[in-house]
Amino acid sequence: MKATEVVPALAALAQENRLDVFRLLVQAGPDGMAAGHIADRLGLVSATLSFHLAQLKHAGLVTVRRDGRSLIYAADYARMNGLIGFLTENCCRGHAAMQAAACAPVPARKARRRETSART
Repeated sequence: MKATEVVPALAALAQENRLDVFRLLVQAGPDGMAAGHIADRLGLVSATLSFHLAQLKHAGLVTVRRDGRSLIYAADYARMNGLIGFLTENCCRGHAAMQAAACAPVPARKARRRETSART
């Protein structure tokens, strides 16, 4: 992923509703989810959701396909992994031993627990 692609992706994810939508789509898997279901799950009105989905699509983070009368949105996992790869490609200056400890992905819930434990 190029730096010129990373900035729009990070900007799109920097808004709370869009981040919630993207995380929901990641959880939904490659089959995606109809826009109406997304709206119901997140409590967003359709106009607001449409705006946020358009921003995510413009940033290349989601794909959309028509299924009858429904628009089905799905996370673009290749772009998501490209973004994560871009952010971590120079982690620990390439030192394998340091990377194993410092750069191992941790699910968000576990990371929050670690941060809370470290503060107390």
